[in-house]
Amino acid sequence: RATRTLRRTLSSSAAREVAEVTRTATVLQQPVTTGRQIAITSIRGGSGKSAVAALLGTTYVHYRRDPVLFLEADPALGSLPLRLGAEALRWTTSDIADVVKPDMSLLDVTGYLVQLPNNAWLLPASRGQIGVMLDSRAYEQAVVALRRYFGVMVIDCETLPAEVARVALAASHGRVLTAPATPEGIAGTYSVLQWMQALPRRVIAGTVVVLTELVPHCGLDLDGAARSLRSTGACVRILPYDRHLAAGGPVDTGLLARPTREAAAGLAADVFQLCLPSKRH
Repeated sequence: RATRTLRRTLSSSAAREVAEVTRTATVLQQPVTTGRQIAITSIRGGSGKSAVAALLGTTYVHYRRDPVLFLEADPALGSLPLRLGAEALRWTTSDIADVVKPDMSLLDVTGYLVQLPNNAWLLPASRGQIGVMLDSRAYEQAVVALRRYFGVMVIDCETLPAEVARVALAASHGRVLTAPATPEGIAGTYSVLQWMQALPRRVIAGTVVVLTELVPHCGLDLDGAARSLRSTGACVRILPYDRHLAAGGPVDTGLLARPTREAAAGLAADVFQLCLPSKRH
């Protein structure tokens, strides 16, 4: 009897896992008529923002057939190029604003971008130089020029309340707010979500909070913290500690722990679901 019970339990668990994988793939592979803009930001540095952006974009590249663009809107020596393993950086987000014209083809446009593995490209915010500026006009002009070429644009923004980050959040189809899984990070994020409740409902309804575990076994009640944050109307996901991500180098999905891969896929599906027209408010 014990053996039969174990078999039924394992069979039920496997069936749920297959169903979840199928649901995730179905959501992530839905066609879109125009490029979906997904902005990732945080309220403080060191929350794993660029790592989350790299994980999200890499997941979309894996599941989708249309091209994916990683756009960096954090000129203060952001770490997205490092996380993506990009070395040669020529053009920046500010440069591209006045370069891309409506009559250009995808091949023309990608000549100004950093090619990544598979069907993905990167547009960095700087060339590793200190003091590079990116204003909201240049950002908006670059996004408008590029969005028709890519099915998904993953935008790694500055921390709030920077101007470009606020512009990106307002204009995006989906928003990701990363927060370190610490008492200060959770409290600060709750305050930001309360502020967002005063904005049009689509803003917080289209926001996913990612609590990132920066150390193993942080000792916090993350499920309780997630429930508290969800009470504001936002979706919440927990990204577990991962030794590979913590190393700080290029993200290699083959080196991620299984819980991290599953969390990244679930996060990508949640965000993309919010980006679809039927979910807009």
